[in-house]
Amino acid sequence: MVIARFKCAFLGLDKIIAGVLSVFQERMDLVAKPERCYEYKEVTYSAEHWILLQQIRKKAKRLLEALKAVNIEAVVHGSVARGDIRKGSDVDVFIPNPPSSFLIDSALEKANIPVNSRTVIQATPLYAMKAYVEIEEATTVSFPLMNLRRVEREFYKFSGEITIGQICADVRVSGVDKRLRLIEPTERGHVESSVLGRAEYVAKSLGISAETVKDRVRALTKRNTVGRTGVFIKQVLSADETFEMVLSRLAAENPAVRRKLRSLK
Repeated sequence: MVIARFKCAFLGLDKIIAGVLSVFQERMDLVAKPERCYEYKEVTYSAEHWILLQQIRKKAKRLLEALKAVNIEAVVHGSVARGDIRKGSDVDVFIPNPPSSFLIDSALEKANIPVNSRTVIQATPLYAMKAYVEIEEATTVSFPLMNLRRVEREFYKFSGEITIGQICADVRVSGVDKRLRLIEPTERGHVESSVLGRAEYVAKSLGISAETVKDRVRALTKRNTVGRTGVFIKQVLSADETFEMVLSRLAAENPAVRRKLRSLK
């Protein structure tokens, strides 16, 4: 009797463990990882996909128009630019050459676009510090608080970037996703292929340097191997702070930030 009960309990535990492992595997499968598949794969978009793309691009267009109204040039980058979106895809707007953050805040306010939060992030001491304005979940406007190196500016072209004019013209551009697959738009969808071992070809296709391609491959491959690591600086702004105020304070407190600013002069 005791042995029978033990066996039943063991079998029940075994099923629970199997269920947990199954859920864990399903979640892991959803995480985009670099792929080493070299052949080309053609993807045809469904009618629902095209509708979703237009809906997500409408969000991006509203932000770009608000900034354009005050002569701020911006781009949207990533899957929204390439066209290979999915439900929950991020809308990432980037301002390469920003004016003061006050003008950006004013542009959003004039367009009745509410802001959820404002954050300063510096990924590592080598990278430029950037400002992130969260509009809503998965929708942000970002801009550098320091001059960008060429490689950093080309990060956005690496993932694919488009202007408001291109959105209005329904243009999709080539770019690389988080799986390190080169996405090349076609009339019916896109063709994708691995970028691994093809830095020169990918660089030429995207109009960027091979150095940038190799840098992003190293970064995303490392992330796949060791997981995401923390950032060097992450500071959420209070309601009465500006990005310039926080940058000034961080430079006064942190020698690495001061060195970075001096190196850019």
